[in-house]
Amino acid sequence: MKLNKQDILNALKTITAPGEGENMVDSGAVTNVVTFADEVIVDITIKNPSLQAKKKTEVDILQTIHKSVYEKAKIKVNIKVDTPAKATTNEIKGKAIPGIKNIVAVASGKGGVGKSTVTANLAVTLAKMGFKVGVLDADIYGPSIPIMFDVASERPLSVNVGGKSKMKPVENYGVKVLSIGFFTKPDQAVIWRGPMASKALNQMIFDAAWGELDFLLIDLPPGTGDIHLSIMQALPITGSVVVSTPQNVALADAKKGVAMFQQESINVPVLGIVENMAYFTPAELPGNKYYIFGKEGAKHLAEDLEVPFLGEVPLIQSIREAGDLGRPAALQTDTAIEKAFENITRDVVQQVVDRNEHLPSTEAIKITTMAGCSAVNKK
Repeated sequence: MKLNKQDILNALKTITAPGEGENMVDSGAVTNVVTFADEVIVDITIKNPSLQAKKKTEVDILQTIHKSVYEKAKIKVNIKVDTPAKATTNEIKGKAIPGIKNIVAVASGKGGVGKSTVTANLAVTLAKMGFKVGVLDADIYGPSIPIMFDVASERPLSVNVGGKSKMKPVENYGVKVLSIGFFTKPDQAVIWRGPMASKALNQMIFDAAWGELDFLLIDLPPGTGDIHLSIMQALPITGSVVVSTPQNVALADAKKGVAMFQQESINVPVLGIVENMAYFTPAELPGNKYYIFGKEGAKHLAEDLEVPFLGEVPLIQSIREAGDLGRPAALQTDTAIEKAFENITRDVVQQVVDRNEHLPSTEAIKITTMAGCSAVNKK
């Protein structure tokens, strides 16, 4: 079938471009349409730099042309981001750490959903893939990363870097680790106010000899509070991964976690959502799946919020046992657990690559009122 350019334009007039008040043709967002036989190329410029806006624009164009013009059309969408110039120059968020290429925050709106377990397994899987990886345990009040890496009894050494004394992270399984857990007794509660906790985090971030890293994963505490703001003010976060279980009480908090990162004053790209404890599979019946906490809740949430779904992790006893023993389950070979984390990690890496290719560096959080960042009003 030979496609007609005007038919394509008429179809695109039914779609509103992100950040525009009118359809993408009349607003000038569509800059060019080229047709050849059953092929069409659409060039479009949008003002919203988020990955979600780019993906939604592409999907809307594909679906509209297939539905309104020709269902078998071969479509290529070229999206350019044109962010309007601002009156003042944005300061860089905190200070970049020399040698660290990507900083990924792993968060959850709710405690107990396996965020630290996912962080640990992402880290060792990245290391298995050949990346240089570090983990910063920012869960000040409940640090669990040292146990999961079997280094709870270790202590960081002091090394001289450029004439300054720095902390050398503890290393195991090819991953460099720093945690407040290294500096407290196992039975000692950390009873600190926000400023004290933030000061401790800054020391672990900037007074550490991380060396060259492809990825620094930050295991954030549950919720959306002071520690999160401190981290995002101190560091240029590449993107965030949100962990949730399938049930509604966890999804409600995960939604708030995504909204926190997407808030205009924060604007950290959400790389995607991981569904942990997606289903239970007993070892003696590996083909059976029991959806104890509900089915595909996090997947549907990702679709509703228009963020990538990174994959699901089954509820398997050996994942818990491996974490307690200090050897993350993803280090196992030829298992469903290893495969699940490999797939999730590949998706995370791809999202980071796409984010770095299409989006500018993360900008600073500017706290301009005594209230700081107020309640998030996003859907």
